[in-house]
Amino acid sequence: MGIAAFPETGLSLSRPLADKVVLVTGGARGIGRAICRELSERGARVAVNYCQSVTAAEDLHEELSDRGLACEVFQGDVSDRHQARKLIHDVLDCFHQIDILVNNAGITRDRTIRKMTDEEWLAVIETNLNSAFYCISAAVPSMIERNYGRIINIASFCGQAGNFGQANYSASKGAIIAMTKALALELAKYNITVNAIAPGFTNTDMLAAIPAETLGQLKARIPLRRFGEPEEIARAAAFLICDGSYITGQQINVNGGIYM
Repeated sequence: MGIAAFPETGLSLSRPLADKVVLVTGGARGIGRAICRELSERGARVAVNYCQSVTAAEDLHEELSDRGLACEVFQGDVSDRHQARKLIHDVLDCFHQIDILVNNAGITRDRTIRKMTDEEWLAVIETNLNSAFYCISAAVPSMIERNYGRIINIASFCGQAGNFGQANYSASKGAIIAMTKALALELAKYNITVNAIAPGFTNTDMLAAIPAETLGQLKARIPLRRFGEPEEIARAAAFLICDGSYITGQQINVNGGIYM
């Protein structure tokens, strides 16, 4: 018995993204890495952006290539508008299209507002928010030309509820959610959907840097009494991309119930 396919496209149900190219910013580690794996398994050709994590990016490239999955890595600091737009140009040169853009690159510079420096504020806003604008504005013309696009912005429950010592991070993620809604209105007529995923506390390097006592306190706040896994965020992204053609301007909360 053959693998079922979509009658309109001939794409197999197991590889529904076989004709698509996805760019994931900050794709070498954590949530971004899980998204690259998930979408490549569904057939997408994956462009992995990284800034400094060269070893992690090369390891992911080797892992996916060894499994026969199409993957290329692209270095670039997307908080810099010139590098971000060059990234889009380079990916288009390589793959000739960008169908899916996942704005995942993010940093933290935690400090209470009394102690937060201008540099700490700006670094987070530039990486977490401005980078998404730079990449989206550069990628959208190609999507419009093809009359197709899926944009996923990785936000955070902190952008909805706030979090102590994270005024900069919360502001950046709240703005991502607001931008998502505005762009969904602008781009719907071009068959481009724009959605946000708002993870809760997730098992990544960012969480691993928190002291064990504090981790216990954080876990106690979560109704499901555990941290999320990057793969759970990746599956939410895959749902929006593969099955969310009538979903746009939304935020999907994957947070164990910490914010409802």
